[in-house]
Amino acid sequence: MERITIRVSDRRKARLLRDFLKSLDYVDKVTIASFRPSVSSKAKNADFFAMAGIWAKRDITLDKIRQSAWPGRA
Repeated sequence: MERITIRVSDRRKARLLRDFLKSLDYVDKVTIASFRPSVSSKAKNADFFAMAGIWAKRDITLDKIRQSAWPGRA
């Protein structure tokens, strides 16, 4: 027996897909489960601007980043 998981963004379309799959004779069971990604409390309370300025007072340019990432091609 095999199991396939499909994420569908529209609840109505998920029901249509479920009905179609139920009509197939080789499909044993079809269920719909709601999926809500969990957001950790740390992520909820994270300050967007907390990392602002981490590159301040550093001599970094796009060319230097490219040279360190691809030394032979930059």
